[in-house]
Amino acid sequence: MLYFSRWKALATLLTAFVVCLFAVPNFFPAATLASMPKWAQRHVVLGLDLQGGSHILLEVDANFVRKEKAEQLRDEVRRVLRETRVGYTGLAVKGLTVEVRIRDEKDYTAALAKLRELSTPLGGIMSATGQRSVDINDAGGGLYQLTITSPAITDRVRQAVEQSIQIVERRINELGTVEPLIQRQGVDRILVQVPGLSDPARLLDLLGKTAKLTFRMVDSTTTPEQALQGRVPPESEVLYGPQKEGRSPYVIEKRVVVSGEDLTDAQPGFDQRSSEPIVSFRFNTNGARRFAQATEENVGRPFAIVLDNEVISAPVIREPIRGGSGQISGSFTVQGANDLAILLRAGALPAPLTVIEQRVVGAGLGQDSIINGTRASYVGGALVILFMLITYGRFGLIANVAVAVNVAMIFGVLSFINATLTLPGIIGIVLTIGIAVDSNVLIYERIREEVRGGRTAIAAIDAGFTRALATILDSNITTFIAAAVLFFIGTGPVRGFAVTLGIGIITTVFTAFTLTRLIVSWWVRWQRPQRLLIS
Repeated sequence: MLYFSRWKALATLLTAFVVCLFAVPNFFPAATLASMPKWAQRHVVLGLDLQGGSHILLEVDANFVRKEKAEQLRDEVRRVLRETRVGYTGLAVKGLTVEVRIRDEKDYTAALAKLRELSTPLGGIMSATGQRSVDINDAGGGLYQLTITSPAITDRVRQAVEQSIQIVERRINELGTVEPLIQRQGVDRILVQVPGLSDPARLLDLLGKTAKLTFRMVDSTTTPEQALQGRVPPESEVLYGPQKEGRSPYVIEKRVVVSGEDLTDAQPGFDQRSSEPIVSFRFNTNGARRFAQATEENVGRPFAIVLDNEVISAPVIREPIRGGSGQISGSFTVQGANDLAILLRAGALPAPLTVIEQRVVGAGLGQDSIINGTRASYVGGALVILFMLITYGRFGLIANVAVAVNVAMIFGVLSFINATLTLPGIIGIVLTIGIAVDSNVLIYERIREEVRGGRTAIAAIDAGFTRALATILDSNITTFIAAAVLFFIGTGPVRGFAVTLGIGIITTVFTAFTLTRLIVSWWVRWQRPQRLLIS
């Protein structure tokens, strides 16, 4: 066990050196770090509790979800009755209920059968709960009432929250922030914590927009003035332009030519002719086909680019656009074009988000936490070092060197993965120091037992490392399992603690056994001890 080939010793030292090297960028100031190549900018990010930042609590608009769900049900009723060629009248939404009256009595049975297809089991066809999405009531006289059930609304709100979390995460990541905390809170709320972001105004502006983009035709059969007087065509609606352009009214067809869901990319840029900021976009295959068809059929007509029911631009189609790409212009600023591109790339929120709570966590509290945590680390580390030196002498010194390398490797791994260090994470590192020393204690106590049993110095050292390995692996594997459970089940600070503890366990096995054994083997070769004193 004490024999190390030259390549094995070199691999051990090189591994420790390279991992520790990743921790070096943490010692550089932010300005120096920003001038370094991207691959060299990996460093440990301080969490919200250490450096401050923005804390925002968002709520999904459940009323919007209910209204949208009811409107979707109404559209589905219209679709299935048209496909069945059943005449109907009085199709309307009343709260969560959609009412429709069938004209001909001979169509009652066929209509009811098709409407019942809209009531699906919640959780899919394999669900055993017995709950359905829609309750259907026959009120007599051909009047059918389809009511969305409460479990169906709850399930849709849950889906909206899950979709919103993914979209919010993409939008925040586009800002360049590191390691934001985004998690569900309660039934319909989302907690967002962004370390280091002291001004959340731009973040709130991004998160507050639904970013539902649609391409629709402008209705040329009536003027905006006539529409404002109440003469709006039934298949059209009045929408307004941006505030900075005077909120000009437009009459826009409700039919969506292409939706933002067909976008594959959106990038800010500048118009080559006017040098104004624009947003270039590209459709997928389906969107490109529909966009090309719409522009071919409507040359000479204006079409509207609508974002969250606001007309961004309404250009005239001069020629068919078949390339599946285009650009959006609308008196953007550079930041405005960049923000719009971020929103379009991240996708539209399924429902509006309302800010329930907003606060900026001050860096003063974080600085106190850093000072106290650092002080606790220094005191704990100093006591451990002193204990090992007094108890094991030169072997204690070797263990202390291994512990120092262990801590450096922990920060190296954290830097490599751009992990966020929180106060519980610091506690995990301090705990790792104790675990690392515990492994050395097991080895040294085993060596003591072998010496007392009459073995020679070299044989005792070899047997101590060999026989302690199984115990070290058992204790560290069980601790690693506990850290893994905390990581996958816990949230926020608990996961921060689990990350540092899990990384610390892996580096501990390497430094407390492999690196320590290498240093001891070198000492044995150099000193050739005949007697072994572990004081």
